[in-house]
Amino acid sequence: MAAPSSEAERQRDKERTRADILEVATREFADKGYTGARVDEIAARTSTTKRMIYYYFGGKEQLYLAVLERSYSAIRTLEAQLDVEHLEPEEALRELAALTFDHHEANPDFIRLVSIENIHHAEHLKQSAILAGLADPALGGLTRILQRGREAGRFREDADPLDIHMLISSFCVFRLANRHTFQAIFSRDMLDPARREHYRAMLSDLVIGYLTAR
Repeated sequence: MAAPSSEAERQRDKERTRADILEVATREFADKGYTGARVDEIAARTSTTKRMIYYYFGGKEQLYLAVLERSYSAIRTLEAQLDVEHLEPEEALRELAALTFDHHEANPDFIRLVSIENIHHAEHLKQSAILAGLADPALGGLTRILQRGREAGRFREDADPLDIHMLISSFCVFRLANRHTFQAIFSRDMLDPARREHYRAMLSDLVIGYLTAR
């Protein structure tokens, strides 16, 4: 009777080790980029070995791709879980925009990873086995919200879900990715807590303003 319990414990240890490696690798790649990151450093910070990391992931490129997939999956999971069907279209859209705003602010490593992968022309992300499923959670709920708004005569007929996704993402990403250069030039910190709610409301107002413009 002890064997199943031991096997279950070994599986839990394996999952914990893999999760620890991904957590540390996320910071390493976000801080140093794909080229600058070192698997030896990740191994040292997780009390594992380079050989063990290769055993779990196959190599540096596969580890980096796993980090990307984990980061994208986190925001897609949140979007898929957002329950706004009972809300009016405008309020539902505000909730969706707020979710993206909050997630990006709480996960600056995600923004850095996205920027790094764009430097590499998404060559790693294009190899992802989950790539095909990354768009549906982002656009599915948004498409339904826009459809309800159009049917109620509140949103413009030419509203495109991907355009709205881009509008929301661009605001949230810019605020994080360009924080330091923006502050150096204009002496304003876009992450100043005193202005947080202002920017959060501003994002929703921009999206609703576009959708209701005639």
